[in-house]
Amino acid sequence: MFLAASIAALSTVPAVAVAGPASAAVPAGNPTVVILGDSYISGEAGRWAGNTNSDSSRTDALGSSAYWDTPTGEAIANCHRSKVAEVFITVPGVDAVNLACSGAKTGTTTSGDFKPGIDFYSDTSGRKGQARALQDLAATKNVKLVVLSIGGNDFNFASIVQTCVTNFLLSPSWWPDYCYDDSSVSSNFTTTAVSNNTTKIRTAIQNVKAAMANSGYAASDWKLVVQTYPSPIPKASGFRYSQSGYTRQNTGGCGFWNRDADWANDTAIVKINGAVRSAATAEGVPVLELQSAFNGRRLCENTVGLLEEKSVATWQSTGAVDKTEWIAQIRTVSTVFGPYQVQESIHPNYWGQQALQSCVRQVWDNGTVRGGTCRISGTGLVNGEPVMTLS
Repeated sequence: MFLAASIAALSTVPAVAVAGPASAAVPAGNPTVVILGDSYISGEAGRWAGNTNSDSSRTDALGSSAYWDTPTGEAIANCHRSKVAEVFITVPGVDAVNLACSGAKTGTTTSGDFKPGIDFYSDTSGRKGQARALQDLAATKNVKLVVLSIGGNDFNFASIVQTCVTNFLLSPSWWPDYCYDDSSVSSNFTTTAVSNNTTKIRTAIQNVKAAMANSGYAASDWKLVVQTYPSPIPKASGFRYSQSGYTRQNTGGCGFWNRDADWANDTAIVKINGAVRSAATAEGVPVLELQSAFNGRRLCENTVGLLEEKSVATWQSTGAVDKTEWIAQIRTVSTVFGPYQVQESIHPNYWGQQALQSCVRQVWDNGTVRGGTCRISGTGLVNGEPVMTLS
C-alpha cells in the first residue's frame, strides 16, 4: 500500500463494465486463485523475515530475487510481487497468479512508475490495468477465486505515514507535533473523502466482476473475496519503546507519537476498512477480515522484538516466528541503505505473508469459498506457516 514517493493523480481512463450472458465456455484446467490490488497483497516486504539493525542477512529469507515474477526480473518495475505473496497457498492441483502491484490505486496511474489500477486501462506498449489483465487471464485459465486488496492508496496512507514519522522526528517529546490533526492528513478522512473512496472501491469491485463476465464466466463459476487491511503498529500502550527521544524510530523503525498511534488504530484504519467493507457489502461480496490478524506481532509491539533484542541468531532459528515482528520497519529516504527499500516500510514481511497464505487457503476451503476473520491462533509453524484460524 505504501510508496517511497508520492503517487501521481489517477488517470482518466474510463472503466469498461460489460454485462450480459456468458459468451464463451470457462477454460478447462486446474482451478486458479488470483490476487489483485496493492502492496498489502502483492507481496511487498516479503524478502525479510523479522527486523534487525545488524547484518541484513539475518532476516533475508528470499534474497535479491525476492520480487522477480519472471525468470529475469519484474514484469512491471517495483510491483514487488514476492515469492511468498498470499496467493501461493500450495494446494495440490490449484494454480496461483499474482496480478497485484505495490502502489496501486483503484485507477491506473501512468506518471512515474506504471501502477495498474483495478480498471481496463490498455495502451500501445502492452500495459494493462489489473481488471483488463484479469479478463485476459480468465480467457485461458480456469479462475475460481479472486482476492482483492484495494483502497489504502486512495486514502493516501503512504504520505500519511511519512507525515507522522517526520513530525515525530522533528518535534520534541515536551512539545510533540502530532500528524493526526494536520490538514494534509485529516482531509483524507472527512465524510466526503470516505464516501468518495468507498465509491472508488465499489467501482473497482464492479470492474473485477465485469472482467470475469467479459471472459464468459457466469456469477456461479467463480468467487470474489475482498480483504481489509491489518493494523501494522500497536496503540500507545503496546509499544516497547518510549516516545521520549528518538529510539522509537532510530532503533525500532516505528516513529509515531503515542497519540498518533492511537489515532491510526482507532480512526485511520477503522475508516479505511469501513470503506472497504461498505463497498464489498454493497456489491454482495464476502470479506476477509484482517484488521487484527497480526496483533501480538506488530511493528515495535512489546510482545516481540528485533532479532538481537530476542537473542535470535537468524530468521531460521527455532522460535523466530514467535519472537520477532511480522511487519517491516519504517525506513526514510535519508536513512535507507541497500539492500532495504523505502517502499517495503510498514508492510507484512515474510512471516506476515506466510500467515496470510494460511488465511487464503482457509478462504479457498477446497473450493467452498468463504469470508471470515483471520487471526493468530497458536505458536510455531505448521508446514512452514504461522498458525492462523479463519472464523
